[in-house]
Amino acid sequence: MSENSVRLPWGKEEIALTLPENWNLLGVMTPAALAGVADVQAEVLRSLETPIGSPRLAELAKAGMKVALVIDDDSRPTPVAALLPAVLAELQRGGVDMEDVTVIPALGVHRPMTLEEVGRRIGPQALPSYRVETHDGDNPEKLAYLGETSRGTPVFVNKCAAESDLIVSVGCIEPHIIASFGGGYKNIIPGIAGRSTIAANHALNCAPTTFNNVGQPIDKNPMRLDLEEGAAMLTPPVFIVNAVLNSSLEVVRVVSGHPVEAHRQGAAVSAEIYGVQVPKLADVVITCSHPMDQDLRQGVKALANTIRALKRGGVMITLVKADEGVGVFGLANRKLPVGRGLLKLLAPLLLPRVPKLKLKGMGEEDRFFLYFALQAMLHGTLLLYAPTIPQEIHERLPFVSFVASVEEGLQRAGQRFPRAADVLVFPNGGSTYPILPL
Repeated sequence: MSENSVRLPWGKEEIALTLPENWNLLGVMTPAALAGVADVQAEVLRSLETPIGSPRLAELAKAGMKVALVIDDDSRPTPVAALLPAVLAELQRGGVDMEDVTVIPALGVHRPMTLEEVGRRIGPQALPSYRVETHDGDNPEKLAYLGETSRGTPVFVNKCAAESDLIVSVGCIEPHIIASFGGGYKNIIPGIAGRSTIAANHALNCAPTTFNNVGQPIDKNPMRLDLEEGAAMLTPPVFIVNAVLNSSLEVVRVVSGHPVEAHRQGAAVSAEIYGVQVPKLADVVITCSHPMDQDLRQGVKALANTIRALKRGGVMITLVKADEGVGVFGLANRKLPVGRGLLKLLAPLLLPRVPKLKLKGMGEEDRFFLYFALQAMLHGTLLLYAPTIPQEIHERLPFVSFVASVEEGLQRAGQRFPRAADVLVFPNGGSTYPILPL
């Protein structure tokens, strides 16, 4: 393979690219090669036996308690079924009857999960043992109001969880475009929060200085601090069990305990894996959706995660596998009244108005994505290779230009940089983010 040849993961296959000879490949930015643990069950047990900032779960649990078991949904790669046995054994050790445990998928504004999907997530053999509560952030009868955060966010959360005696939250910690990192209290807000709560919380990062927070310090992230303040208003204690995965989706570490203190230690491990130092900004960035290959909504994280590595005016080529097509992605639900050229001209005027826009068919997360998309299209030329996405969707997403092949993307980037270009490649763009030189 020549020095300007690269391979990108594409499901169980690979896509091989040969870059133009006059391009300078600055680097193929891959996550740190931390090996997965040999025994996941042993790692969960170790974590539960040494919780961070909290008593052991078995000490928190008591006979007769109603327990809300909040799990993240299929948009996250968490191996929930592998983590649960030790967690449930710890609850039983404290005296909790499994009939008093209610499983609540943290849907946010995602679509509901079927019982079959919940069964696959927690283990089909476990499903008959538990009551499953489908969260509905639009139904006031299923929400409890806890108050208002110092940033003005009204806090509505799932009533079943709010009225339980103990909340156990199982998820994973990974780089996140809005919240710096996933995990921790994020299963509560937005996971089981009301729509108005999600809207106000996400709007906090619709600002020039905070719209791209992937991997950034949490203490400077208003949205993350706000959701933690809101979730901490819950009366029942919240105990997290969060996995950190490597790029092969193997468990590297499990952190358990306090939803802030344990989360910070897990986020530090995630940063070690997925934060990659880049030598300098690139004229061309090539990024791939792996491991976020579920759908377009998840796959465009590859663009969001890595665009900081692109020089202003550069070209980004994003490869999105999107096995399930578009997914729940409100930006693709309606065609905007203006085309790409006019939208780019209007973007500076639209950006300050996005937090308060009311666009039919758009969810609260999509308002943030609109803000991000407008900022991104002002930053550079965005080319998207996503072969499972139908033509009508192309026309609804004028922020990017769809290409029919990766070769077409390379050709168009070559037209923009006919003489020379510095290039960075992110094979695992769905989870990797750049650390820029000082």
